[in-house]
Amino acid sequence: MNPTYKVQIYLFFLISIVLVSCKDSKRVDVSKMDVKVNIMRFDKEMDALTPQNLSQKAPRLQKQYGVFYRDYMDRILGVGDTRDTAYYTDLRRVITNKDYLELKKEVLKTYQDFTPHQESLTDMFKHIKYYYPKQRIPRIVTFFSGFSVQTPVGNDYIGIGLDMFLGANSKFYPALVQSIPQYISKRFTSENITPRVAETFIREEMFPDRDEDRSLLAKMVYNGKILYMMDAVMPDVPDSLKIGYTAKQLQWCEDFESSIWAYFLEQDLLFETDYMKIQKFLTDAPFTPGIGDHNESAPKLGVWIGWQIIRKYMDKNPETTLQQLMSETDPQKILHASRYKPK
Repeated sequence: MNPTYKVQIYLFFLISIVLVSCKDSKRVDVSKMDVKVNIMRFDKEMDALTPQNLSQKAPRLQKQYGVFYRDYMDRILGVGDTRDTAYYTDLRRVITNKDYLELKKEVLKTYQDFTPHQESLTDMFKHIKYYYPKQRIPRIVTFFSGFSVQTPVGNDYIGIGLDMFLGANSKFYPALVQSIPQYISKRFTSENITPRVAETFIREEMFPDRDEDRSLLAKMVYNGKILYMMDAVMPDVPDSLKIGYTAKQLQWCEDFESSIWAYFLEQDLLFETDYMKIQKFLTDAPFTPGIGDHNESAPKLGVWIGWQIIRKYMDKNPETTLQQLMSETDPQKILHASRYKPK
């Protein structure tokens, strides 16, 4: 073999190793973290509930599931307050309903084995515990409710509405298009379970949005921090799953990053506090109105740009820890220190 060729091959592998090392340099070892995620299969408990055994089984379930049981019956399923057994009447009606029985069958068939998701959730919560050792890990309760809520948070739990993770092509979702548009239901897949639980937990339990953060810049930075935290606790999850984009939408953002940023600056939007003017850059939609050609733009452009600002900030300030980032409340300071200027 030509000596020059050997050198080229060696350099190629050396560069590849360096690149991989750089990419993985922020990974942390959580293999020894003692974290056990408690998955409670309430959906299977409901499968065993019948009109005949309800009066005996319901009190046992209420004792076993506590706050979740009360929230589920009253707020999610909507059959009434569990402090009054009068709710049994509506509950019997629900559990014998044809549509309920069909949905129950589909959920149990799809999620007969929840082990892969328990492993994924455990790894995610191990990462959270690594960065925040004092953080209490909630119990996880799986359920189905007729498409009312996906990942509710309660006093001591996070719920997973399995009927909202049946797969993009589930036979149930086309009938719900008036209340759940297709651009949302296409993300109702099993691979979205851990990212949605992580996002809900980080947003609602760890770092709730502050009322005083009203400008577009403040909301961009806040959302960017949430996604960066998701980067840290789910290092192997693709960006598209974290933010809820298709591969095409993610590519669109990457292709037009400088144009998106220029638009925000030209329209003087960064310090705009009128939510009616900025909400289209923060909320879910099939695309962002007024930007891009032929409705091909991605939604939530403010969220995505905020994410890139935070990534740039952490790259430019390597001494900053994740904890310091999440506790920083000055969005202008972060923007300035990020030196964010996409080309």
